[in-house]
Amino acid sequence: MDVSQVKAEILQLRKEIRRHNKKYYELDAPEISDYEYDKLMTRLKELEAAYPEFITPTSPTQMVGGSARREAGKLVAHDVPMLSLQDVFNREDVENFISDMIAKLGAPEFVVEEKIDGLSLALRYVNGKFIQAITRGDGIHQGEDVTENARVIDDVVQTLIDTPKYFEIRGEVYMTRQNFIKVNERQEKLGLKIFANPRNCAAGTLRQLDSRIVKKRRLSMFVFNLQKIDGVEIQSHVEAYNFMVRNGIKIIHAYKVCKTFEEVWQAIEEIGTRREILDYDIDGAVVKVNSFADREKLGATGKVPRWAVAYKYPPDERETVLRKIELSVGRTGRITPTAVFDAVNLNGTKVERATLHNQDFIDTLDVRIGDTIKVYKSGEIIPRVSGVVTSKRPENSTPFKFPDTCPVCSHKLEREESAADYRCVNPNCPAQLENHLLNFGGRNAMDIHGLGETSIPKLIDESFVKTVADVYKLKNFRADLIAKKIFGRDKSTDKILAAIEESKKNSPAKLLTGLGIFGVGSAAARDLIQHFGGLEELSKATLEELQNVPDIGEKTARRIKEFFDDADNIKILSELKEMGLTMEAEKKIIDSAIAGKSFVLTGKLEKFTRDEASKLIAERGGIVKSSVSKNTDYVIAGEKAGSKLAKANGFGIKILSEDEFEEFLGFGAAEE
Repeated sequence: MDVSQVKAEILQLRKEIRRHNKKYYELDAPEISDYEYDKLMTRLKELEAAYPEFITPTSPTQMVGGSARREAGKLVAHDVPMLSLQDVFNREDVENFISDMIAKLGAPEFVVEEKIDGLSLALRYVNGKFIQAITRGDGIHQGEDVTENARVIDDVVQTLIDTPKYFEIRGEVYMTRQNFIKVNERQEKLGLKIFANPRNCAAGTLRQLDSRIVKKRRLSMFVFNLQKIDGVEIQSHVEAYNFMVRNGIKIIHAYKVCKTFEEVWQAIEEIGTRREILDYDIDGAVVKVNSFADREKLGATGKVPRWAVAYKYPPDERETVLRKIELSVGRTGRITPTAVFDAVNLNGTKVERATLHNQDFIDTLDVRIGDTIKVYKSGEIIPRVSGVVTSKRPENSTPFKFPDTCPVCSHKLEREESAADYRCVNPNCPAQLENHLLNFGGRNAMDIHGLGETSIPKLIDESFVKTVADVYKLKNFRADLIAKKIFGRDKSTDKILAAIEESKKNSPAKLLTGLGIFGVGSAAARDLIQHFGGLEELSKATLEELQNVPDIGEKTARRIKEFFDDADNIKILSELKEMGLTMEAEKKIIDSAIAGKSFVLTGKLEKFTRDEASKLIAERGGIVKSSVSKNTDYVIAGEKAGSKLAKANGFGIKILSEDEFEEFLGFGAAEE
């Protein structure tokens, strides 16, 4: 390889590593495993070692982690740098480190402990009181202040028994595997993006702006280092741990003090054998010099301390035969393919299944049923398929393609725009019933207080509801509901049944929102009902008529048409009508000047509230929009109208003052 090729590869590696650093440290959304990342970094280090003239201060090998995210909280200067650790990957590397330390220090002690896979956090105490929590950020200059979030983590001690003048410690915030599963179950139930792994979830949670979310997700923390202490003399890492334990601080457990390489290596292997039975993820073992005086003597580079290394366990990879690919339907309709293969043992665990993510992932690996595949597990709960042994591929194999229809309800599948996922958009798909009912009873839809995350799974499990229409039949099973404590006792049950009955008076727009047609939210539902006057006329609309409604595109129009043409949906709507739900909007006051025209309200209105003005427009056949576009007919501008007014002027849209709006409504002439 000539020098120009070396330089080109170095530049490409730096670019790729920086992108992965941003995904991991700042966005909490890693795309590759730690093992794959380490391979990129190792290759870059090898090239820079061979060609030191190409090393720059901004190379990822010379820098720590990511940058501090300003939007996550105010930035705070580090009192002590929060450096990374030098990674090593084999027995020889560890032995070289131990030999080097012995040569420089004589007979040092080493501490070997678990390397928790989480988010690094520094805690500061003044006179024994917890005052501040800071993330690593850029590791050298500043991190993010996440004090309020740290206060709701049970493992963060608020008051120490001892009261050193200043005390700063560093630890790792993590999420137990059990809590991680619970959080992802809730994310999926709410139709939100699920987290890739516990580390990713813990990092994203700690950076939340709402500490109530942090408390609900139940983060944990281990402390692994004393950063600084004033007023108390502490000589070593183990002595610091003893001080922390005395003050109720949770430290890395089961650490070992060692004096020889063999003792160190044995401790590393012991951690490796138990990592799969832990309730949290670790991504290696750390070997540290125990004495603080020795650490001071050794110092640090610009990126890592010279007195410690992190041993990374190699991924446990096995070959096995893929027998089938199962498709499951999530609560939001997302289709997830899962590889089912001959059982293999990974890190002490029997594994027979691994996610294949989506069709794009399958296509990239060219995974086919009958293939010999490579499966590994690298510090994560979910095993991964890393590749295919094409030399062992059976003859006549064919590429795997998603079917056209849902494996549960046989409804046509759709691929999301600008995404890799396929989704079943049938709101009556049994696999989506829980999510469908949550949407139906939600605030933007039928707003039935008490019909929520606690009661809906019980209603489904006890077969009280199979469609949204069954919600209005629950009053017929009052005694059974009370006996099974679905909603609680008599009073609670009656209260919720009354709320269900009251919801029958809701507008047809709310009912349409609750029906869960994919792509039809509350704003689109309101526009559709305003345009057609009710569900009956809407159900008869042609594709062309549906697309005449502003902001209703071809795809959404087709979904609406398919929904109202479906026999099951027709039956549900008929039941809802028979049970007295409001299917048609109040009759409009036809106003030829307003009917069919779109309006946007902006600024502070003096004569009307926003709701009053919107109602007056809707009653006369007009349509109220939240944003200005070239298709907007009128903008009603009050005081301090901002960007919407400027945008309207740019499009040449007619601007109405409140007086002009009154005249437009026929309330009287505008004053001169």
